Amino acid sequence: MSTRDGAPALRAGMVLGRQVDGVSCGPSVLVVTAALTGAGWPGAVAARFGAAQRLAHRQANRLWPRALGTTPWGMRAWLHRHAPAAGRFRVRPATRAVLGRVAAAGPPVPVLVGSRWLPRHWVLVVGAGADGRWRTYEPSSGQVRTVDPESFRDGSAARSTGWPRAWAVLLPA
Repeated sequence: MSTRDGAPALRAGMVLGRQVDGVSCGPSVLVVTAALTGAGWPGAVAARFGAAQRLAHRQANRLWPRALGTTPWGMRAWLHRHAPAAGRFRVRPATRAVLGRVAAAGPPVPVLVGSRWLPRHWVLVVGAGADGRWRTYEPSSGQVRTVDPESFRDGSAARSTGWPRAWAVLLPA
């Protein structure tokens, strides 16, 4: 599977860039989404990835404290304002039906994951295999990893995303 604009598929094990701190997973996902959809990479790739994350974090969290991460609505608004080539997104709860639609929606698809009690971390679905498993950019390591969407049901997703539960999905409209 390629991205919606036909860019080549990213393979498991590739490294795209790491988040700069403990709360910039959402901005990392935003910057990578912008790059994958042809909206452009804000600045020179390696030297500017951290600065692009910090800028995206300020822009996405106008009223929300950055220390608490990035809300789904802040993510959606940032993509609309700063990466229009990515298209429109809808915030959806991560039900089994919604998770089942992620691969068909075409990447990239941001997914908010967390513990049983709290959403904590953003990952980005960048592709899917014929077996339905996702290729997911995991910003804390910077790696593309393979995730079985069914693993969110039993909590084993924590092995690949760091967190057992999916909370929300930004589905392309």
